[in-house]
Amino acid sequence: MVRTPLTPWERERGERLGELLRAARGERSMVEVAAAAGLSAETLRKIETGRAPTPAFFTVAALAGALGLSLDEVAVLATPPDAAPENGAHGGAAA
Repeated sequence: MVRTPLTPWERERGERLGELLRAARGERSMVEVAAAAGLSAETLRKIETGRAPTPAFFTVAALAGALGLSLDEVAVLATPPDAAPENGAHGGAAA
């Protein structure tokens, strides 16, 4: 399966998701938060740094739960305010 390249909107959304998760994590370590979400610290690191800009829905849901965020908060705060998906497509798996 060949994955289509990410759009600028998807990349920006991924960066904003990473920023949101870093801020919500605060002083807690990546290892602590990742373990609470049932993920590896490397997965969390990739999401926080934007190297995995379209994580799966259940990955985002697990992180939101571990960080005390609602999925509504994540959706609103991770979406660039003046950006919209190209051609009405939502692309990616989550966030």
